[in-house]
Amino acid sequence: MKIGAICSDNRPSVATIGFFDGVHRGHRYLIEQVREAAAMRGLASSVVTFPVHPRKVMQADYHPELLTTCDEKVALLAETEVDYCIMLDFTPEIARLSARQFMAVLKEQYRIQALVIGYDHRFGHNRSEGFDDYVRYGQELGMEVLLARAYSYKKDNEAEVTVSSSVIRRLLHEGHVSEAAEYLGYDFFLDGTVVSGYHVGRKIGFPTANLRVGDPDKLLPADGVYAVHVFLDGKKYGGMLSIGYRPTLDNGPDRSIEVHIFHFNADVYNRPMRISFVRHTRPELKFDSIEELISQLHKDEAEIKSILAQ
Repeated sequence: MKIGAICSDNRPSVATIGFFDGVHRGHRYLIEQVREAAAMRGLASSVVTFPVHPRKVMQADYHPELLTTCDEKVALLAETEVDYCIMLDFTPEIARLSARQFMAVLKEQYRIQALVIGYDHRFGHNRSEGFDDYVRYGQELGMEVLLARAYSYKKDNEAEVTVSSSVIRRLLHEGHVSEAAEYLGYDFFLDGTVVSGYHVGRKIGFPTANLRVGDPDKLLPADGVYAVHVFLDGKKYGGMLSIGYRPTLDNGPDRSIEVHIFHFNADVYNRPMRISFVRHTRPELKFDSIEELISQLHKDEAEIKSILAQ
């Protein structure tokens, strides 16, 4: 996948546009349709996206709670085998463009011959415009406009669910990481660096690595205890992770992300680490004593090792 605004070998392409936060199953289904349309027309396939959430550009204090950072999003888009990722800097000038003006930019500057529109997608400063308007503008510009088939996810005998980034964010806020993974198509993960913590875990027999997430806009799941996989130095480990404020230890207002890595004992400070979430096991609790906390940690360890062994 070629990444950039304009690549040296930009070929005429079929494209779709969106922020694609999470690059979830719905996004992948849309991109699959772009690739199919491109193959039928003998064109390249493209995704047009933005490095920064458009609303954050227009509203500096907006906190988007991203499912994926820009780098993570690009890596996931590359897995779709789309030919180009056209990365546009969203600016106030772009925000002021009408849908027709924006389509003209895509046609003239980026050689987009056909545009696949998501079934509920709107763009341009006038959000009252819809698919029929885009088709008309396309005819005027010499650009084909195609309506994407909608995607819905059905689990077993349950009702179909529309997959969206906002639905996945809600699930993560509620701690439902395993259900979020079904909609994402992969386990939700956090990337960051191991930093020094309070060093209490080692004293009570459960040493932890403290993760500092690289992007402050990355969403953190609900507070509580989780079964996780830990990726460190190219190796995969099982672990039990806690997100929260450590109420039993009364460590103040700082929210921490701590993981006890099974069968591991090494200095990992200042090293990059990825944590992928498998299942939420319990909420964060305040215990009456350190002894009660240690007893619960042993129970957590046994339960989580059983989960990861499944």
